[in-house]
Amino acid sequence: MITRSTPQVQAIATDIHTAPHRDWKSQLAGAVRDPLELCRLLGLSDEWQAGALAGDALFKVRVPHAYLSRIERGNPDDPLLRQVLPIQRETDSVAGFVSDPLEEADHQPLPGLIHKYGNRVLLITSGACAINCRYCFRRHYPYADNTPSQHALDDILHYLNERPHINEVILSGGDPLASSDKRLEQMAERLTALDSITRLRIHTRLPVVIPDRIDEHLLGWLAPLNVHKVMVLHINHAQEIDDHVIAACQRLREAGVMLLNQSVLLRGVNDSVAALARLSERLMDAQVLPYYLHVLDPVAGAAHFDISDREAVALVEQLRKQLSGFLMPRLVREIPGEVSKTPLY
Repeated sequence: MITRSTPQVQAIATDIHTAPHRDWKSQLAGAVRDPLELCRLLGLSDEWQAGALAGDALFKVRVPHAYLSRIERGNPDDPLLRQVLPIQRETDSVAGFVSDPLEEADHQPLPGLIHKYGNRVLLITSGACAINCRYCFRRHYPYADNTPSQHALDDILHYLNERPHINEVILSGGDPLASSDKRLEQMAERLTALDSITRLRIHTRLPVVIPDRIDEHLLGWLAPLNVHKVMVLHINHAQEIDDHVIAACQRLREAGVMLLNQSVLLRGVNDSVAALARLSERLMDAQVLPYYLHVLDPVAGAAHFDISDREAVALVEQLRKQLSGFLMPRLVREIPGEVSKTPLY
């Protein structure tokens, strides 16, 4: 049995909130990967241990300490904790919740390249993430077979060169910023050397979970790129935005990067008008524009987060009464086979 509050656990918990910043690679390597350690660090009672082990067996725990520092210790209902703590319900088999909810395997002309929409492609840049979100729609994705090698990138560049109507490349994953700056710089330079590519979009959670990732090395290759640079962050709750995140966003803006945010509507995390309104206002503090509010993609293991489309629309109708129009994210669902995301409101 694990004692809820030993001196050792108290010391570790204090360290979460007071430890000095380290370089991002050390923080990434030092992320919590043991579900029982996660329970200990956050002062959860023993009743959470069995479920944490069961969920972790299906999808591994990974939480950086910089993110842990924003979680209220001893509160199993903390909205950030609910996003990262594995629970027993992840083992439930629920009809309609599948391993590839967006049928991405049907839209991969080359390993690591997803081409669903006409003028843009998505490149699986890295299979690694800084944090494993329990609702992730790619939690079952075969990254080992779809992270481009140098040779595979040659094939992707040839694919793009043969299709000049494609003008935007989205770096995704996993998390593209989990890759080294050397690899990212080489990839970005080769992609943007194509005359047809006018936009480079990066989908990432790293500036949120490890803000120190936005350092001079990253900005050194990102800022000079002679294309439109867009970074889409993934923030679900206002509590995720602390001063370090705001400072990271400022560094990105100064490098000429447009910042957008996409969220997922999650039961028990942000399924209230108050939570969504506060998120949009806090994004404004960070000068990040709300972009999409996704309903949950039906991925196996995440059914307990699901909210019906009707509930989602009702929330957004009320939210519109409280927010300026430019702070309203677009409520959408991604439906396999459709030519774009489907607006729900």
